[in-house]
Amino acid sequence: MRIFLMGFMGCGKSTIGKLLAKKMSYAFIDVDQQIENNEGRSITDIFKLQGEEHFRDIEAELITELSKSKNTVIACGGGTPCFGNNMSVMNDSGYTVYLELNENELFTRLNNEKDNRPLITDLNEDKLKAYIQKTLSKRMPFYLQAQEVINANIKNVPEITEDILRLLP
Repeated sequence: MRIFLMGFMGCGKSTIGKLLAKKMSYAFIDVDQQIENNEGRSITDIFKLQGEEHFRDIEAELITELSKSKNTVIACGGGTPCFGNNMSVMNDSGYTVYLELNENELFTRLNNEKDNRPLITDLNEDKLKAYIQKTLSKRMPFYLQAQEVINANIKNVPEITEDILRLLP
C-alpha cells in the first residue's frame, strides 16, 4: 500500500509521514527531498535554472514511479496534487490524505521557519499572509479530492498519526 500525504507547506506532512511510516514499518519518502537527491541540486536551483514547468515534469515522473512502490508513506510537495494528473495517479494507486490547516496556523508555522523555506524567505508578514491565502485557495480544489481530510488544527502529531491509522482501508 502507498499512503500519500498532501497539504500546504508547513502542515506537517514530513513529520507525520515519518511517524506513520515508523509505526507501519513502511518506507518514508519526501517528494521534494527525493527530487533534490535525484537531481543533485535544490528545488530553488531547479526553479531558477530550468523553471517551474521542468520541476513539475520531474515531480510527475517521480509520482508515477512512487505509485508503483510498496509499503511506502509519501509526503508530497505542497503543489504536487495541483499539476498534471498527479492527483489521479495518487488516488488510483494509493490512499490520499489531506492534512488541513487554517490560514492563521499556517502563517504562525511558516513565519517561524521562513529561513528554511526558499519560496517564502523574502516575504514580510503581510506578503506571507497574502501568499498563503492566494495559494491555498488555488490549491484547495485539488486537496479536497483526497480520499481523507484530516483537520490538523486541533490535534498533535501522534493524534493525527493515530487518526490516519484508524482510517486506513
